[in-house]
Amino acid sequence: MRIHFTGIAGAGMAAAALMMREAGHAITGSDEDVFPPMSTYVEGLGFPISWRFDSANLPEGLDLLVLGASAKLGGESNVEVKAARARGVRVTTFPELVGEATAIKKNTVVAGSFGKSTCTALLAHVLRVAGRDAGWMIGAISPSLPDTGHWGAAPEVVLEGDEYIVGPNDRRSKFVLYHPRDVLLTSLIHDHVNVFPTFADYEAPFRELLRLLPAAEGLLVAREHPAIRAIAAEAASRIVWYDTAPNGARGDGWHCEDVVYGDVTRFMLVGPDGRRVPLATTLLGEHNVENIVGVCAYVLERGLVPEADLARAVESFAGIRRRLDRLTRTSAVPVIEGFGSSYEKARSAIEAMLLHYPTRPLTVVFEPHTFSWRNRDALPWYDTVFAGVARVLVIPPPHHGEASHQQSSFPEILARIAATGVAVEGVETAAATTAALSRLAGDEVVLLLSSGPLLGLPDSLPAVFDRLYGAAEAAA
Repeated sequence: MRIHFTGIAGAGMAAAALMMREAGHAITGSDEDVFPPMSTYVEGLGFPISWRFDSANLPEGLDLLVLGASAKLGGESNVEVKAARARGVRVTTFPELVGEATAIKKNTVVAGSFGKSTCTALLAHVLRVAGRDAGWMIGAISPSLPDTGHWGAAPEVVLEGDEYIVGPNDRRSKFVLYHPRDVLLTSLIHDHVNVFPTFADYEAPFRELLRLLPAAEGLLVAREHPAIRAIAAEAASRIVWYDTAPNGARGDGWHCEDVVYGDVTRFMLVGPDGRRVPLATTLLGEHNVENIVGVCAYVLERGLVPEADLARAVESFAGIRRRLDRLTRTSAVPVIEGFGSSYEKARSAIEAMLLHYPTRPLTVVFEPHTFSWRNRDALPWYDTVFAGVARVLVIPPPHHGEASHQQSSFPEILARIAATGVAVEGVETAAATTAALSRLAGDEVVLLLSSGPLLGLPDSLPAVFDRLYGAAEAAA
């Protein structure tokens, strides 16, 4: 088929386009107003791409148009969508396409409020290191994988399962379209308050996902957590639990022991049968140790890889872009980028910094980009999220979609943080942020935290820091 992706720089869209190209289809795409790392990543994929929406972008003989869910695409009012409908071309979404294409595969859906991109990428990397040509679709970029999407010759496919809705006219969660044989469930914390106002609303699609697991052959590997325990009965399949700590006297799950954090963190993976596997990782934070335990529990329970290949893959896994990436090369003040789309993700990144850099004052540059951070109901998040942080620089929230919910103002956000006693400052431009960070003592660590463009700072700031603070490291 000839398939055109309108909004191809969306993380899921690009991954789905790669899968479809490898499955033998001809792919084109278009997008507007995109930013790194996805914009530069998509440019290198070899698709014919236009960086403006135009009916002329649709090739002759087009069979299918895939429309992304971002509000900036304009939905049915997009000129490419109108042109496709006028030509009688079917218009669909990437989760519908992926679900239809992989219905014949053995799909593992990695779901959860946080940790799913890392776990999906790690699982794909483990299978690849072990020589198994499984497919995958990941909504983020991992340096350990050649692409974010891969069709694969093996029957297994690993899919990052997003609970967010398919689109404004389709309120189903994306992951319920993926025909799961197995589910790896990493977490269940209220998120996406703009479409799931209550926790009951939020957990409903997860219940539906677990009900889709086949009773005879399905496997649910789930993090030990009260909220997950409460919905696990929805799964008729076998359940395996995991956590960073032993599951009390039950002994029915996987966990880790003897964790030693450092540039390379080492620990012992322990199975419910007493199996012990020594592992090492360069990923930062306790949450990433937890992610590793979950992935290892899955592949070992399924018997997919030998222990030696598993250990080699875990140690060589380089993580996910924007998930605690060190951006500086020579600076004595590290600049690290984290993903802060929700409270739990932001807090996990901050706790990882405090764990790995316990003696360094932590400065956080924060952008409240998602609807969750901008919604007035989420103002209490600011009361605790920056606990332990020495200083916070806050970028103004964006204005897109603000009329669709009760958006907090920039002064409200700053005042809420200031009330906690953390030093806070509003910065509205990249130049103002850089100036505020150019007067450091030299013993700090800086965390850039957002799911948005962050004023381009991930691209511009590292070179500034390597120039300003590189000499200090050389002298040391």
